[in-house]
Amino acid sequence: MLDFMENVQNAFYEASHWNLDNSYGALNNTARALLDFQIPQGLRLQISSLAAPNFATSYTLGSVGVVDGSVSYLYSSLPLRREFKSSHIDLKNVIRGYKHVKELRRPDENWWWELWHAGKRVDRKSTLMYGRVFLPQSRLEALYLRRLTPTRQFRIAAVSDSNLNNGGTILALLQNDLGKYSTEYMYSTDSGLMGLRGLYNFGPDPRNAPTQPTSEQQAEPVHGRFSAGAELYYGLLNKSGGVSTGLRFTTLPDHPGFPYTMTLTLNPLMGNLTSTYAVKAGSSLALCSRFDFNFYSYESEMQLGCELWRRRNTADVDWAVKKLRSDWKQPVRSPDDDVSGVLKAKVDQDWRVGVLWEGRIKELLFTLGASLDLKKREHIFRSVGLELQYSS
Repeated sequence: MLDFMENVQNAFYEASHWNLDNSYGALNNTARALLDFQIPQGLRLQISSLAAPNFATSYTLGSVGVVDGSVSYLYSSLPLRREFKSSHIDLKNVIRGYKHVKELRRPDENWWWELWHAGKRVDRKSTLMYGRVFLPQSRLEALYLRRLTPTRQFRIAAVSDSNLNNGGTILALLQNDLGKYSTEYMYSTDSGLMGLRGLYNFGPDPRNAPTQPTSEQQAEPVHGRFSAGAELYYGLLNKSGGVSTGLRFTTLPDHPGFPYTMTLTLNPLMGNLTSTYAVKAGSSLALCSRFDFNFYSYESEMQLGCELWRRRNTADVDWAVKKLRSDWKQPVRSPDDDVSGVLKAKVDQDWRVGVLWEGRIKELLFTLGASLDLKKREHIFRSVGLELQYSS
């Protein structure tokens, strides 16, 4: 489950019209959500608040052998209007699950962002600043995000920790998203790492989309999207580099059948080949599989995972409403309004199992998980944890 600050950052991306899915780094997001979810360690409590539409605070207290915690603050130049109260928050916004890729939107024109007053431009570039201090480790994390144009943003992430080389590291990232394709340029002070990655979407270009269809062919909806991407990076200090490439096909919201996503990624230098397949088998069920193969060592690994959403039982309420007033029409609700939680499970070829239950009880969001090793019957439980979140 996303913590409060991650949800606030996603709200900033949404308010600034930035598509998180249109990047090479997000190619395998669906498989990661269904197979790589983290099991909580020990007990952890988070209390957060959006004190103003532009300012958020969060406090975390945990107990994993020793008591630790963190304090974080966030500022956004854009007012964030999403619901953040834990009692009313949309669980789909905070629980990672099967990812429905949206239609590509046409990028905003530069002049759309201009604000003029008395003959002078008064608009400012959207900015987000975030900081977090971990105690008692005295570890500091910071993030600076700035939207430069409707198709470009600049991001700097930094970590200060005495356990790291040189006391910390800084990662700078320049991102471009033109809908049809996206590019990213990165530099990290860790080993002087420089990198480039990009993603290209086959099919119609949203920048050239007509406002009104001129023929039946143009009016016919597109049911799927095929994307291809690659990344290249090189460390200036250790004189080593790497490269990877990937393919993805995913269905779009207009697809008449079951939504599904297929990916294939290759790292030729390391010899790793990974394929994933995820399908939304029903309104509440998603299944996923991943197969890894190394053609240098001939080693392979397979993982299976699923998620099952639990919905509220409103039959008793509907029956009572009809008995009171048969002509009483209830407001139309989306399918997500009745979601109360999700059960996730994964297993690999070595019979290591992970189980996670995420949901809401009253005004608290909770994450309860356990990791098991079925081959070790005397120590079957590897870890058990519980996380609680409250936000106002």
